[in-house]
Amino acid sequence: MTTPEDVESLVDEYRTLLRDIPEEGKEASTYDADRIRTLLVRDGDWTDSAAEHLVALVNNYGSFMLRNALALSLVLGIEDGELGF
Repeated sequence: MTTPEDVESLVDEYRTLLRDIPEEGKEASTYDADRIRTLLVRDGDWTDSAAEHLVALVNNYGSFMLRNALALSLVLGIEDGELGF
């Protein structure tokens, strides 16, 4: 993944996958983390562990930090990282 178009296609994919989850701007507490993990595993081909980790990353860091992590990982050429997801 190296372009904004790649990220936009992922955003579209997750919007479709999570179409019944509340939209942007809603309180984080309105999200059902277990339901999101279930959808990621069932419909997104994530493992239980990876889905749990992904939801935790989102909740703990949010888009500001993760956007910067994405940019830095692209510059450094790190795709899978040390955890191997």
